[in-house]
Amino acid sequence: MKKIALEEHFMAPALEEYWWPAHKDIPTPVRDNLHRRLNDFGELRLSAMDKAGIEVAVLSTVAPGVQIETDTATAVRLARVCNDYLAEKIVPRPDRYRGFAHVALQDPKAAADELERCVRQLGFCGAMINGHSNGRYLDEPDMNPFWERVEELQTIVYLHPADPAQPNPTIGSYRELARATWGWGVETGTHALRLVFGGVFDRFPNVKLALGHLGETLPFLLWRIDSRAKLYGVKLKRNPSDYLRDNTVVTLSGMYSREPLACTIDALGLDNVLFSADYPFEDIDFAASFMDDVDLPAAQKQAIAYDNAARLLKLG
Repeated sequence: MKKIALEEHFMAPALEEYWWPAHKDIPTPVRDNLHRRLNDFGELRLSAMDKAGIEVAVLSTVAPGVQIETDTATAVRLARVCNDYLAEKIVPRPDRYRGFAHVALQDPKAAADELERCVRQLGFCGAMINGHSNGRYLDEPDMNPFWERVEELQTIVYLHPADPAQPNPTIGSYRELARATWGWGVETGTHALRLVFGGVFDRFPNVKLALGHLGETLPFLLWRIDSRAKLYGVKLKRNPSDYLRDNTVVTLSGMYSREPLACTIDALGLDNVLFSADYPFEDIDFAASFMDDVDLPAAQKQAIAYDNAARLLKLG
């Protein structure tokens, strides 16, 4: 089954200094293998894609990127360097690779300008943002110029997990819970809900947000989120679940199990579910085999694997 994969990572040399400290807890052999694959745009990556049936991979810089840079000018400069690097790597294989822009939300206007440059001049599909930018979240009022440009460009913003601005005290010493096991889902799902409850989608009703990991548990909580919003007198134009259905799409990255997939399809609608392999952090062969073999009607699998992304990203 042919596929388009949306959460596929690469390493930009200019951003290596941010990556190594953030992944110091990974065993050295594993980390070295990840590093090798992140830096490869040739046979290693392409052969893995071929075996998995992935026709197009939308590449994005590996987290955390410039989201953790404290100097705004440096963040803005390095985001542009990263995007130019990715554009150069796409040129030899535009049939196989597309890109998500890396933007520095430390300066929302500069981020908007860089996103426009990447979409209009470099042909990128949108942006991937690695969570908050030094504690500044995307619902804050000074982010409005960025969202205004996103809506104007009719492009997509993929919200990728990040460590919270402050460690979650409930997790405490259980370091194995802090990131992909649990903590990142809590952080990213909460970030997405801030966009909903903060009225971002009321102000910019045509914005499209993408979430990985089948929506960071949000599809399973729609009824309760609506119920508690009414209890607390939340003032929005629609129910919170309406924004999650109409302004959000989700990918399978790191969630290769039929039960949550079926629930997500029922909760958000088939058109809002897309494939991802999360290369190289997940087993690309397992992700592909799951998509090929999962017990769903063939038309649904085709929509998730390829058609929805082709339509959303205007890939033809």
